[in-house]
Amino acid sequence: MTGSKYELYGRPEEPADVNQEFMTVQETAYVLDCSVPTVRRRLKALGIKAKPGRRIKTSKQDRLDIHNASREQPQSKRRRLAAAA
Repeated sequence: MTGSKYELYGRPEEPADVNQEFMTVQETAYVLDCSVPTVRRRLKALGIKAKPGRRIKTSKQDRLDIHNASREQPQSKRRRLAAAA
């Protein structure tokens, strides 16, 4: 059974407007079609942090950086082997 914190913060949620300037991590995960932990890892890798006591908000540029960073990661060995076959 999942905990209440997961129910609040662990699931992607659809934003009111996909083109809005700022989004929460949950909305960003929905737009980028990935999990919330994945977005948090990528934000950490890019050095994007929230101020103490605040929720993390991503801007359009942050979302573009996250998307580009995910495209630059090398494919897994399994994908390379499947593509070669």
